[in-house]
Amino acid sequence: MSCSCALMAIALSWSAASQAVIDVPEPDSLTIPRPVALRPLPPRPVPRLAIGDTTKRQKAVVLSEWYGRRLTIHRYGSYVMLPLFVAQYLLGQELLNQKEGVWDGTRREPIDENLRNAHQAVAIGVGALFVVNTTTGLWNLWEIRKDGGSTRRTLHVLSMLGADAGFVAVGIMGSNAVEGNPADARAHRNVALASMGLATIGVSLMWF
Repeated sequence: MSCSCALMAIALSWSAASQAVIDVPEPDSLTIPRPVALRPLPPRPVPRLAIGDTTKRQKAVVLSEWYGRRLTIHRYGSYVMLPLFVAQYLLGQELLNQKEGVWDGTRREPIDENLRNAHQAVAIGVGALFVVNTTTGLWNLWEIRKDGGSTRRTLHVLSMLGADAGFVAVGIMGSNAVEGNPADARAHRNVALASMGLATIGVSLMWF
């Protein structure tokens, strides 16, 4: 009787275990989460530059073939200018020393005419150089007038025109330097030195 009861208990437990396995839901009845749909990001707005923020471009300026030729002449003239200034100063200073020697009696010989002629020849060379450089410079400046120019170019032009006016005054004062006293010669020299200095500043603005 006890054996049959034990067998019956085993059978019931086996039946319960089978029932537990059968009660597992089938795959079709499982709840599978759906994939989440990703929304595309909205496009970023493209920044637009205001008209005032854009870089101002210079307009193209058409230059003639003679512009380059005049510029070459003008540039080489500026290279010759400083040696002429040095030569003119040395000759003029020697003439002034001789004039002062004649006036104060320390020099018995008259002023050297060859030295005077050399001084006048170099003065003519300086005058011719400034005529050529002023002509070529102003002509090219007129041709690029639509370019707008620059502060450095403007200072160059003004300084060279001031030197032109100074050299005209130097030429007028030259006759007084020859026939007058040493004070007239010194005034002639001082105006010449001021004009040379102004021209040197004007040229150096374009060199550097």
